[in-house]
Amino acid sequence: MFHQIWAAVLYLYGILLNSIYQCPEHSQLTSLGADGKEFPEPHLGQWYFIAGAAPTKEELATFDPVDNIIFSMVADSVPMQLQLRATIRMKNGNCVPRKWIYHLTEGSSDLKTEGRPDMKTELFSSSCPGGIMLKETGQGYQRFLFYNRSPYPPEKCVEEFQSLTSCLDSKAFLLTPRNQDPRIHLPSSPTRS
Repeated sequence: MFHQIWAAVLYLYGILLNSIYQCPEHSQLTSLGADGKEFPEPHLGQWYFIAGAAPTKEELATFDPVDNIIFSMVADSVPMQLQLRATIRMKNGNCVPRKWIYHLTEGSSDLKTEGRPDMKTELFSSSCPGGIMLKETGQGYQRFLFYNRSPYPPEKCVEEFQSLTSCLDSKAFLLTPRNQDPRIHLPSSPTRS
């Protein structure tokens, strides 16, 4: 009898702990985006890379030398494609432009990166105003990336991202410093006197 009571107490305790420490819900974006506009229209434009999280530090190592990144997502002239352009400002001051082509998945917000068949990008909503979260998976890695329309979103947004990704088994966390101007500086043309 004592064992049955003890088993019932432990069972109830397990249910209580599970409900307290359950990960918060994050809703995947669907084909209808913000304000009832068709995906990807609400997500086009400029985004700032704010933070990343992954199960291990190695999965975020590519971002270690980065000070900040600005992404610009535009609709491609080819249907079901998006162009993603990035200006990556390194901590050493160098600026590296990059571009990718994403292929849209019919009826989904999942993206496939051209030239990287092993890579899958899923888009998730964020309760942070102007925020979006991506989950990138590829051969040997999985990482979550937080972007915002502002280079300096409210601190609670970063804390929420870190809490959520920690709950999703991401032990490593990276916050971009964003100390330098992310735009490429072109040499000014000589002035005529």
